[in-house]
Amino acid sequence: MQIIDDGYNNFFHRQIELWGEETQKCLLSKKVLIIGSGGLGCSLGIALGSSGIGQIDLVDFDEVSLHNIHRQVAFKTTDVGRKKCEVLKELILSRNPYVNVNAYDCDFDTFKDSVSYDLIIDATDNLPTRAKIDKFAKECNVNWLYGSVEEFHGHVCLFDKATFESVFQVTTRKPAGIAAPIVMQIASLQANIALRYLAGKPVVKDKLHYCYFDQNGEFCLQKFGL
Repeated sequence: MQIIDDGYNNFFHRQIELWGEETQKCLLSKKVLIIGSGGLGCSLGIALGSSGIGQIDLVDFDEVSLHNIHRQVAFKTTDVGRKKCEVLKELILSRNPYVNVNAYDCDFDTFKDSVSYDLIIDATDNLPTRAKIDKFAKECNVNWLYGSVEEFHGHVCLFDKATFESVFQVTTRKPAGIAAPIVMQIASLQANIALRYLAGKPVVKDKLHYCYFDQNGEFCLQKFGL
């Protein structure tokens, strides 16, 4: 657990007002694994990295490309060619002195760690990796938080007993075009669920949240029990 200095309560003042010092300080013992440092991973890293979680591990093998930047909010044009997980780690640490961040420059198949995580968060962009995350999480007996985006819609689900492959057909299909704001919106929903879960607040598990804009531009939310 991180050493708490005199500035800790001031740094997290508004969250302490929300749920008290004990709940805030309990977050220091939490360890989270975020798989993917692209669109969802950037927004998740910024949101959760400044919320008081003690350790965040980032797994991503990719480098920043120019076409990433419009929706991957942790990156600047000067970051092109750098490793995404390293850039995101630097940003998280620059914003919060009370968090440990580890960056793993590898794909999920290569990633091996003996750390016991409190939550695993999917920030990838393909179905086969999510199926592997589901298997890994169940082997570790840890809940995992799924998120996906495409065009103007996205999915979020906190998986517990349900299996990913019983809900989704696993193919190699990649997402089509993506609007930048929906990436941040889906990551925000993921981050809110994650933070509530880690803080011991009530959360709904094994329920798929489908967020989308209809043909008239109205925001809609549907929920499906798994």
